[in-house]
Amino acid sequence: MPAGVLRTEHAGRRLQLAGWVHRHRDLGGVVFLDLRDRAGLLQVSFDPAWTPPAIMEAARGLAAESVVQVEGMLERRYSPNPTLPTGDVELRAENLRLLSVSEPLPIPVYRTPNEELPSEELRLRHRYLDLRRAELQQNFMIRHAAAQAVRGYLDREGFLEVETPMLTKPTPEGARDYLVPSRVHAGEFYALPQSPQLYKQLLMVSGFDRYYQIARCLRDEDLRADRQPEFTQIDVEMSFVDEEDVFRVAEGMIADLWQKVLGVQLDTPFPRLTYAEAMRLYGTDKPDLRFDLPIVDVTEVLQAADFRLFQATAGTTNRIRGIRVPGAARLSRREIDELQEVAKRGGAAGTLWVKRSDEGLSGQFAKALTDPVLSAFYGATGLKPGDLFVAVTGAFRDAGDGSPLDGALDELRRHLARTMELVDGQKHAWAWVTEFPLFEWDADANRLLAAHHPFTQPHPEDVAALFAATERDAPVDPQLARALDRLPARSRAYDAVYNGHELASGSVRIHDAETQRRIFRALGIGAEEAAVKFGFLLEAFRYGAPPHAGFAFGFDRLVMLLAGATNLRDVIAFPKTTSARALFEGAPSRVDAAEHAALHLAATDA
Repeated sequence: MPAGVLRTEHAGRRLQLAGWVHRHRDLGGVVFLDLRDRAGLLQVSFDPAWTPPAIMEAARGLAAESVVQVEGMLERRYSPNPTLPTGDVELRAENLRLLSVSEPLPIPVYRTPNEELPSEELRLRHRYLDLRRAELQQNFMIRHAAAQAVRGYLDREGFLEVETPMLTKPTPEGARDYLVPSRVHAGEFYALPQSPQLYKQLLMVSGFDRYYQIARCLRDEDLRADRQPEFTQIDVEMSFVDEEDVFRVAEGMIADLWQKVLGVQLDTPFPRLTYAEAMRLYGTDKPDLRFDLPIVDVTEVLQAADFRLFQATAGTTNRIRGIRVPGAARLSRREIDELQEVAKRGGAAGTLWVKRSDEGLSGQFAKALTDPVLSAFYGATGLKPGDLFVAVTGAFRDAGDGSPLDGALDELRRHLARTMELVDGQKHAWAWVTEFPLFEWDADANRLLAAHHPFTQPHPEDVAALFAATERDAPVDPQLARALDRLPARSRAYDAVYNGHELASGSVRIHDAETQRRIFRALGIGAEEAAVKFGFLLEAFRYGAPPHAGFAFGFDRLVMLLAGATNLRDVIAFPKTTSARALFEGAPSRVDAAEHAALHLAATDA
């Protein structure tokens, strides 16, 4: 029986327990140790009243994190410890066996309540010790429970778990692949999978109409604090479905997961908003909907004001957009001035603001607003006494070609919500964002890129424009490609967002070869190149491919949120650093010349 599960109902039993010496206290006449196993802590007491002298002497010499086996009677404690689940009982040791001696620790496992953690680099170097911390072990219990819940739900929904290859074909139009040289095929390379995307589509063509996999994926991209080069995703694909079928399954899975792990009942269906609506109302495609604060476009109203910066937007694609913040007129001048730096983080030159009191308006453009402009401004913004309005002027994503300022309003909105304490920490705000752009423009290469991936079905209303632009059996010229970007051509791609985080991405897929060829042409991929890179997919589409769609949830990020962790590395057993190094095992590392020769590689000095 694990030590950490013992309670008063187990008192009076003779037990043999094993674990680690978490904490050791020698009080002269008696010795106490906290025995730790995966289930928790239990106090073990060594007292001459029940412990033989030789065992007493051995107990005094125990080092922290040594592994021991103890035997004795479980009894009620004289002085219960209410902070421990096992705090009402203790094991009164009659025998002790030292299974493994620990040397002095490079990092501590036991810490006092106010003791700070060692540096993350040191903890990753000694990860086997860091993973002994109760909070990290709890994270992995949550991870296990989440994986079990996902598998159980999808099994009940009729999905089959199918494993797809780890050694795959290198593919373009995505992040950089991790390449694996072939020993038996000189000069040829496999790629490690960025996702099972093409395989799961081929499974749909093969007749496996409901597939899932908790899949390992790898991407060789520049890392950020919230990214890992290898990660896990819940990968799902379905045949004969549309968006609403996908949403129903995904919402059911997440609701089941939140209920089983957190005991929280989620409201379904989740709200839906298009990409265009999300950008217009919140300045981001992953809005935090735990609070309101929508963006308001006041361009036409404020162009009539006697304010040069506003008047300069007339006849251009620049817009004037801002946020009304109820009650924020009470912010100090320092707090309002701080908004300039917040907006600059999002790419704006700064902000303009006014606030309303019972006496009227004050602020940077208050004097420029007189009736009828003032009344129109109040009507457009809903500004009431006690409110603040913060505006940004310039190019936005849905108008003009400049560097878009949507991100500045997103930064301002989140910052003001935190400042005004509008974020409900207990709220679980899920939503679907739909109809993402089909393409994005690569200004350096003067060409289109797939915004999601090149296998995403175009929006039905934009198919005609796509086919018109790609009528010639050749890659489209830059002028036609730019026109598709400016349309903008929409896709049937969607994201699931939660409290301002993107947690899933998916789409309705292309299932006919002609539409797929048209997408390749728009992306500058000609017939010959498409045949080399994607011929196996185009061939499969020739023999009866069903309509299909799917999604992938980032499993690591889901677990991080479920566990209340703030760092992805706290829910991954052996994570990489932000420079993609594994400090514990020392990867990546050099290999000798014989290995290079066997793989038909030649090393060069970096």
